[in-house]
Amino acid sequence: MAYSDSTLRREGLSISDACEVAGIGRTKIYQAITDGSLKARKCGARTLVLRDDLRAFLDALPQAAA
Repeated sequence: MAYSDSTLRREGLSISDACEVAGIGRTKIYQAITDGSLKARKCGARTLVLRDDLRAFLDALPQAAA
C-alpha cells in the first residue's frame, strides 16, 4: 500500500532530510550530533534524527539580534 505525504509523515529523518527541514548544512548537523546538542539514532548503517529532537535543537539555538 502506497502512502502519500499527507497520510504518512516520517518521524525519523535521514541526515539529508534533517538538513533540508532545518535549512542548515550537513557539517553543522554532524557537529551538533558530535557535541551532543542534537540527538541522533542509529538503525544499522543509517543515522536518523527524530523530528522532535530536530525541533528541540532548533528551539535551543540563540535568537538573532535585532
